[in-house]
Amino acid sequence: MLAIKGKMFDGEKVTEGVVLIEGGKIVKMGKDIDTSDVKTIEGEFITPGLIDAHVHFFGVSSDNVLEWNITPEGLSTARSVSDMIRLLFAGFTTVRDLGSKSAVYLSKAEKEGTIIGPRVIASGYSIAETGGNDDPKDLPIDMAQRLSYSFYCDSPWECRKAVRLAIRQGAGVIKVYASGAFSQGGKVKVALTVDDLKAIVDEAHKAGLKVASHAYGEEAIANSIEAGIDTIEHGLGLTESLAKEIKRKGICYIPTLAAYEANPKISKLDEEIREKREELIRRHFTDDMKIAVDNELKIATGTDYVGSSERPHGMNYKEIVLLSKYKPFEKALASSTSVAGECLGINAGVLKEGYVADVAIFGKVNSVEDLNPFNVKYVIRKGRLYNAELLREVFWDTIKR
Repeated sequence: MLAIKGKMFDGEKVTEGVVLIEGGKIVKMGKDIDTSDVKTIEGEFITPGLIDAHVHFFGVSSDNVLEWNITPEGLSTARSVSDMIRLLFAGFTTVRDLGSKSAVYLSKAEKEGTIIGPRVIASGYSIAETGGNDDPKDLPIDMAQRLSYSFYCDSPWECRKAVRLAIRQGAGVIKVYASGAFSQGGKVKVALTVDDLKAIVDEAHKAGLKVASHAYGEEAIANSIEAGIDTIEHGLGLTESLAKEIKRKGICYIPTLAAYEANPKISKLDEEIREKREELIRRHFTDDMKIAVDNELKIATGTDYVGSSERPHGMNYKEIVLLSKYKPFEKALASSTSVAGECLGINAGVLKEGYVADVAIFGKVNSVEDLNPFNVKYVIRKGRLYNAELLREVFWDTIKR
């Protein structure tokens, strides 16, 4: 049995008290719990374990489509073990990987206790149209599709099969590309039809899995909403009418602001496309976020970090910092705990009796910037206590590939 005592954010509000942990679960909470015969950790600021709802375990040096695809599965997985540990000592106890070669293996190994790190909800391979997102077009098509971490489909029945293939891999969520992205270097276009998306959603929901839709632009967002997806990823081009539909249907909005702050360089852009890209990003940080907050959408934190030097795992708290520009501290932190847990459909993100004992214990927190990994003292994952400072001392320098 373990007791955590001090000032805490329970997922909704800041309070004072004790969290009693046994058997990997929170068994009791309150202010007047006797801890005299229990191992007790005192924290200056205690939160539920943080959640990043959109990552990729690519294990890469360079942040580009070709390397994401050609890095061998074994090397990607081996490198990502260190990323798992960095996420853990940064206070993250759950992450959702939306497309990679390694995440289903990391998820299984973490569940077994073979490696330490956050719980990984893995999509396995993502689902895209032929020639669509993350298809390395510099390679011949047969080679590209052999190397890719996406399943490609071009009709509702092919898309159903792609979902079944992802489930066969061990997917805990389905990721689909309803549009292209900046990483492709050209014009961002709508991808797949509404019928394709509906087939993907139907097949996933039959298996009890949520669907995350990568959507850039009004049409891609609208198609995703019509198809019945569960989370909108990125969501550039949000409008008032779309926000109202997202709110009405209870869809979660994951704006991945940290990815655009990092703004990885893309070489194959002509000036007109580059200017359009910068305008979409500027609008995302202004109009899109104002619309999302004003319409009280369920906004969850997701960084779209990939494990490169530009988007390194371990610094994922930056999404909370960026959200705090639009929301009060407690609301921004809720987006990385209770709201994210709800969006992912998991029993986590809240300090509450019966919930999994995933906890982050910080030093003094005066502002959202103090949620950084260098201020994490201990992390508890499934009731097991880790000294974050010792882990950080060993693993932080390996962040540079």
